[in-house]
Amino acid sequence: MEKSDVFKGWRDQKCVIATMHNKELVTAPLLQSELGVQVFVPENFDTDSFGTFTRETNRAGNQLEAARKKALGAMKLTGAQIGFASEGSFGAHPVIPFMHSSLEIVVLIDSIHNLEIVGNFRSSEVQVRGQDVSSPAEVIDIAHAWGFPKQGVILRQSATSNRHIYKELSTDADLKRISEQLLAKFFVKSVCIETDMRAHRCPQRMESIKMATLDLIKNCKKLCPICTAPGFVTTDVVRGLLCSQCSLPTELVKETIHTCQKCSHTENRPVESKTLAEPGECQWCNP
Repeated sequence: MEKSDVFKGWRDQKCVIATMHNKELVTAPLLQSELGVQVFVPENFDTDSFGTFTRETNRAGNQLEAARKKALGAMKLTGAQIGFASEGSFGAHPVIPFMHSSLEIVVLIDSIHNLEIVGNFRSSEVQVRGQDVSSPAEVIDIAHAWGFPKQGVILRQSATSNRHIYKELSTDADLKRISEQLLAKFFVKSVCIETDMRAHRCPQRMESIKMATLDLIKNCKKLCPICTAPGFVTTDVVRGLLCSQCSLPTELVKETIHTCQKCSHTENRPVESKTLAEPGECQWCNP
């Protein structure tokens, strides 16, 4: 199948990356080499207005909505017809009990061809940490245990306070000075130290953003078999994979449904990696 006309239309088109935290370092080379776009970062674009990990600004909608709003905001500011943005979240793993994980979502919006293509990557390597400490020495020790200065840390008056939040800390002298300043306040006996989860201060998160971008590029290269538009990806699933022992339908996925954003063509495809469910996965054989 020939490459879609959309890909040809992307060649040398300006693509704005909605970031103020250096995400272009891992995303720009991939987008340029694989999709042919010419990427740039807008000046004076405040992505913190769409939500902050330090909780002083609530996220603008759910995770995908926040990424979408960033991309559209940067496109409006710069006049670019293609925009790219990412958004991260942290919480319990959706499948593995008692495990925490991070999820990075990236989105590419093409207003020329009216397309939105998404990529994602989940990792258990990115860890969110926070702790109350009572001395500058303890602050420094904990920060280094967490990987400081490569992994950034934030100091704040308390875990629940949105006042006195210090983010741009890069040396032990910074940690000592700010923690002493906070602890010198009346009735303050401890300060809160947290991992800085902004991309430019969190190397593991930056790697996850790179992996999510690779997933987006893979999805861009999935072309509709009818109109060859990119982004012919799974939009739903059909459950009911048969059990190898009792032949009854299980809750496992037997087909994936792919849909084209351009021509609305839909296709059901069997899950090739698993043709039958094991008895241990069957709610009838293993209730």
